[in-house]
Amino acid sequence: VQLQASGGGLAQAGGSLRLSCAASGRTFDSYGMGWFRQAPGKEREFVSAISSSGSTYYENSVKGRFTISRDNAKNSVYLQMNSLKPEDTAVYYCAADETGTTSLFNSWGQGTQVTVSS
Repeated sequence: VQLQASGGGLAQAGGSLRLSCAASGRTFDSYGMGWFRQAPGKEREFVSAISSSGSTYYENSVKGRFTISRDNAKNSVYLQMNSLKPEDTAVYYCAADETGTTSLFNSWGQGTQVTVSS
């Protein structure tokens, strides 16, 4: 599976950004999809995921602010990020779990930079 993330950029604290991830493959609707992020000097961390059945999961610090969604017709997954905080600054990666769950991510996109200014 090839993944192409886009939509990153610079936002002010309290602002919004929407990340997109386009996936290759004819069985996208069977994939679990996720978003991860890596801030400078830190390890990559889980942000959000959506299973093939549509169940969604969020890291605690983004609950209520971020929303993950998918459009199987467009082979795409999205991350709507509202009420952004400077601590959300990171490179954001999308990932695919071809088993359909959200625990075995084995395909990764190239990452898109999100910078939130205070």
